[in-house]
Amino acid sequence: MKVIPLAAESLGVRSMATYVEAGETTVLVDPGATLAPSRYGLPPADAEWEALRRANDRISAYAVRARFVFVSHYHEDHFRSDPASYAGRTVLAKDPRRQVSGPQARRGEALWRTLGARARVEAADGARIETRDAELRVSPPLPHGLEGAGLGYVVALTVASLDGRERFVFASDVQGPLSPVAAAYLIRERPTLLYLSGPPSYVEHEVGAPAVERGIDHLVRVLDTTGCRVIMDHHALRDGRFSSRFERLWQTGRVVTAAAHLGAETQPLEARRDRLWAAVRKPPAKARDPRATIAHDGRRVAKGGRAE
Repeated sequence: MKVIPLAAESLGVRSMATYVEAGETTVLVDPGATLAPSRYGLPPADAEWEALRRANDRISAYAVRARFVFVSHYHEDHFRSDPASYAGRTVLAKDPRRQVSGPQARRGEALWRTLGARARVEAADGARIETRDAELRVSPPLPHGLEGAGLGYVVALTVASLDGRERFVFASDVQGPLSPVAAAYLIRERPTLLYLSGPPSYVEHEVGAPAVERGIDHLVRVLDTTGCRVIMDHHALRDGRFSSRFERLWQTGRVVTAAAHLGAETQPLEARRDRLWAAVRKPPAKARDPRATIAHDGRRVAKGGRAE
């Protein structure tokens, strides 16, 4: 089974876009990518814009290969609104009518309407599909980080080989996992490889150090119980201290960033934005617009959000 992260914080953008290949079963997972409109009071630096361009090119290239597209939830760094990435494919997407509210519900409903007859769209929550090569299993809704925090719910995807030897679990924004419910689900799935968002320590002053520590404890329990390998990225890599803050996980030798999984250099550009701008005397007026980011067609428009 091939698992190829296409875009991630360790690759310079906000994303967990991934391509999975199990024989002839090919899945494009969470095909979105954005930049934080503002970090340290600064807009994205040129290096981030270039990383986003490359990320969108990779996602588009792998979309052509995918038979299935999976969308875990409707934060804008996890899906595209452009129907071209979904057309002609089976789309397993979080049910926008179930445990979704506010902007996420509106985005989800808009995506389903946009796809219309262009793709076969199915509610992912709890779904199971068996192909000639693999079984695709989707979780019930799991908390996006802390339970009751207001960020909604996500669904996790398991791609399991039919011989039972390989089980890839993609758990997007469980953030650690912070929730014991999410941790229990991951243990039940017994992944051989797990990809998830790490604890959001970059906003530790908001969620609290005890919550971050619980997220670390939960992931250690998943590691010890299942013996899996882990790709941990996304929220964890937004913290400039990620190397030391999550040392307990890195030192296991079984937890790596998405970039490290690929054998590439880890480049958490958002966490380094202040340094990227350090050599610039003054950000240009257009770049200072906190709403600016790149849409999927290359235009600079409003996208993204601090906590998503």
